[in-house]
Amino acid sequence: MPFTKYTNLDFDQIKTSIKDYLRANSTFTDFDFEGSNFSVLIDTLAYNTYITAFNSNMVVNESFLDSATLRENVVSLAGNIGYVPRSRTASSAQISFDVTTSVNTPTLTLKAGIVCVGSANDSTYTFAIPEDVSANVVNGTASFTNINVFQGIFLTKQFLYDGSLDQRFILNNSFIDTSTIKVYISTSSNTRGLEYTLSENIFNVNKDSRIFFINEVQDEKYELRFGDGIIGKKLGEDGDGDYITVDYIVTDGRDGNGASSFTFSGTLEAADTSKTIIDPGTVTITTNQSSINGGEIEPIDSVKYYAPRLYSSQYRAVTARDYEAIIKKIYPNTESVSVVGGEQLSPPQFGTVQISIKPKNGSFVSDFNKEQILSKLKQYSVSGINQKITDLKVLYVELDSSVYYDYSQVSNLDELKTSVTDSLQKYSESLDLNKFGGRFRYSKTQQVIDNTSTAITSNITKVIIRRDLRADLNIPAQYEICFGNKFNVKPQGRNIKSTGFKLAGESSTVYLTDTPDSDLKNGSISVFKIDENGNVIIVAKEVGRIDYEKGELIFGPLNITETSVPGDVIEIQAFPESNDVVGLRDLYISLNISKSTINMVRDVIASGDEISGTRFVSDFYTSSYSNGSLIRK
Repeated sequence: MPFTKYTNLDFDQIKTSIKDYLRANSTFTDFDFEGSNFSVLIDTLAYNTYITAFNSNMVVNESFLDSATLRENVVSLAGNIGYVPRSRTASSAQISFDVTTSVNTPTLTLKAGIVCVGSANDSTYTFAIPEDVSANVVNGTASFTNINVFQGIFLTKQFLYDGSLDQRFILNNSFIDTSTIKVYISTSSNTRGLEYTLSENIFNVNKDSRIFFINEVQDEKYELRFGDGIIGKKLGEDGDGDYITVDYIVTDGRDGNGASSFTFSGTLEAADTSKTIIDPGTVTITTNQSSINGGEIEPIDSVKYYAPRLYSSQYRAVTARDYEAIIKKIYPNTESVSVVGGEQLSPPQFGTVQISIKPKNGSFVSDFNKEQILSKLKQYSVSGINQKITDLKVLYVELDSSVYYDYSQVSNLDELKTSVTDSLQKYSESLDLNKFGGRFRYSKTQQVIDNTSTAITSNITKVIIRRDLRADLNIPAQYEICFGNKFNVKPQGRNIKSTGFKLAGESSTVYLTDTPDSDLKNGSISVFKIDENGNVIIVAKEVGRIDYEKGELIFGPLNITETSVPGDVIEIQAFPESNDVVGLRDLYISLNISKSTINMVRDVIASGDEISGTRFVSDFYTSSYSNGSLIRK
């Protein structure tokens, strides 16, 4: 009997394949399958084949990192190449406070656990420390300075090692910040004993190393694993003990960010023999740093992306991809990273790696975090290579869009405009943008607008690129700002525009403008003001140069005393030669909808008001080119 091959997994096609297979046998050549009870058996076989094929397909998909969809499988596959996904991260704050006591004790100890309660986003959150902190008592006052507290609940769990091979040490809480895990092993359940440290790899690990490893298991919980006597010290050997005490913090992640006011709720203990608990009375807490860096557990997409890259880096920072994966690991609050070799800079800086980081919660990495990142990078980097972290440089893309609509299909114009804005806002959060090396795609943006509603007939959208210059007030300074995109150049000038600012010795608000050279590749930068009659008066004819090909401005020195935009910022805009804008090297591209202009224009032709187009051209015409304004509106 010949076998009928089939490749489709659809139920009906499987059923047809079975019938074809049976008809190949002369016994069933002219058999009426649909009109007999045999049809029930064929349906059963087809259904069983369909379910089996579906399950087999799902099982095979879950066996590979790229195609797996269940978190447990993705984490397990990533673990095979030595990658442990980032846990939820506790928001941390830095506080200081003084405690006055009449107890005769040389020191006071702030016990591990809850320290204070902070407020953020109209909610209260507890902040704790994972280990004790002590301070000397001087003249009856103990000063606790620069204490780092972590948002969450402090918990302790104890295990008793029984020597069996199948014993597992699982922490039965989700949302643990693994960086706060502290492990102690002792011979008694009443003491902490020797501390074991977390190891992320097996470098410099031997049979006597007191280390432990962590793995994520089901339901976003974590399992502790200890050495086997070859890689790390084995439990139960050399008298360390069998009692395992684990301290950790369960956190709310990013929800705890932003707390700046704290109320003391900690426990203080005297250093006398009775370990007296001190009543501190009213304690005033000084906030050195509001709570920051809280984050969620690493999503599946991120695990799939970074696991093979960290594996390929082999825990050494050589290529740009290596740095990207390692920085993401040592600074979990990273949203995007740009790594540029010094040989690519202008002028070249050989032996230097320039790093720009966009954090998840904000625009800048604090100086403290920069120092921590650079310190941790040293153990991965090649000797003789210096790393430098620069502040984020954002290239903003703004839109000036005239959206034409069919009046006969619109009941509420404000709702239609809001829908357009919401669609653009959603696109601005896409993966094409909001990253280093991102690209603003003009055609996609036009499609986003047109696809918002069937009432929209077309749109004419102009693209503006902007950089924000932070001025150094009251000191003469030279400025350099790069857009990384070629400018559109008009021979008469007005290719760059700025918001207002004031100079020393000049009471009027002044602005920047440009005058191209004859080759239209370079030009000069001038400072001008507008008098009460609207006349343009040049204050300084040539204060700098502009390179239209590279999109670079260098000007100064200027002694700026005040800016029209808050935050000592001067907004400088230009029109790109290409409407597709790229974030070159260390430029982080962002579509700024809040400063974009959306104009709703009635399409009189589509609405049926006229068919000749005469009124459209005279009253509803929109230019596709930039405006002639001299200043940034």
